[in-house]
Amino acid sequence: MKKNAKEKVETYLDLGHNQVENHAKAQQKIYDRKTSEESTVTRKLSEFFKTNVIGFAWHYLRSRFGQRHPYLCYPKGDDNGCYPLLPALPKTELVTLALLSDWASDTIESDRVAELVAQRRPDYSIHLGDVYFVGTEKEVYENFTAPYASWYYGGSGSLALPGNHEMYSNGKAYFRHLLPAMYASDGKVKHTQKAGFFCLENQYWRIIGLDTGYTSVERPFVEIIRPPDCHLRKEQIDWLRDVVRIGDASDRRGIVLLSHHPYFSAFREAYPVPAQQIKELMGDAARPLIWFWGHDHRLVIYNKTQQENGPEVYGRCIGHGGMPVEIEWPGKEAEREKIQFYDTRVRTVVKRHRLGYNGFVLLNLQGSQLEAQYIDLDDKLVAKEQWVLNAQNGQLEWEFIESLSSLAD
Repeated sequence: MKKNAKEKVETYLDLGHNQVENHAKAQQKIYDRKTSEESTVTRKLSEFFKTNVIGFAWHYLRSRFGQRHPYLCYPKGDDNGCYPLLPALPKTELVTLALLSDWASDTIESDRVAELVAQRRPDYSIHLGDVYFVGTEKEVYENFTAPYASWYYGGSGSLALPGNHEMYSNGKAYFRHLLPAMYASDGKVKHTQKAGFFCLENQYWRIIGLDTGYTSVERPFVEIIRPPDCHLRKEQIDWLRDVVRIGDASDRRGIVLLSHHPYFSAFREAYPVPAQQIKELMGDAARPLIWFWGHDHRLVIYNKTQQENGPEVYGRCIGHGGMPVEIEWPGKEAEREKIQFYDTRVRTVVKRHRLGYNGFVLLNLQGSQLEAQYIDLDDKLVAKEQWVLNAQNGQLEWEFIESLSSLAD
């Protein structure tokens, strides 16, 4: 019996961000299907361990203690992970990209978000990571590759970054099953995505996807003592330096970074090390960047920020793709002051949790202008902003155009 919408939402409430909890949740899904179909209350972890500890232990030991999938890089040759940023339809300058993060939860909400993406038919669709619960082959299949899966594949490309959840099963399903379904076209050839990072570029913009997921988990129990920092591995650093040439001071194109983990956050832990690595790579070429990330299950537009020896960025949290959207303000005033816009509208209440609106971001790139539209699952424009690139010096002129509170119904 397929879970109803309420049950699916409840399944994701109180979801943790460590391997043990999420492996437990994966087993709980299996256990729930074998128990009473009348229950609509997701069991707490304490109850789960009492009723299915053997099943949990089997799944955890089988997946978590196995060998991590080898890190993949782009082979030498024509496919180096840098692809032209092209519209799917010829004779148009507008290129559109749909960005979704923490989307792959196989819920009614995630299906609705994907439906709205499909209605707009963007040239590219990009997932910023986290296939729930633990990134297994079956979860990749249900969200992305099954005939009934709702993920929209863009006409020019569809790409996926790894989050921490993909690595809870050692990245095997991500590298073996999700990446082979992803691609980018150069106009004539469709290139399969071969690594967890990429670059899309045209005359004005470079959109660089970063892999912060592979280093987001440590060996079981080791990460309790030594928390992961999501650093960019040497192979990715070499690619950014030698192939992307991100430190080329003569290249004044605007840079949009995509990652799963946040450079900074007003709500929970941040991961500044990748940002510091980017700053070091850019050197004299450093200038304000645009950065979209997920991990936090909310929609937040931050003020332009620089911290922890990283670059100055327009940081955007878009982790509201398919998970229950968390509604709470940071407790400290200093953290609140970092925020330009935060969607705190309450869509529903489940188990005393106030849940917000899921959604996605549509990027419209035309010449030196980049517009970001934040759209919710009711097909409402929640916010809109734009950047205009000065091609002479690489600087960005930013304007926050409107938010839902200023729009007429």
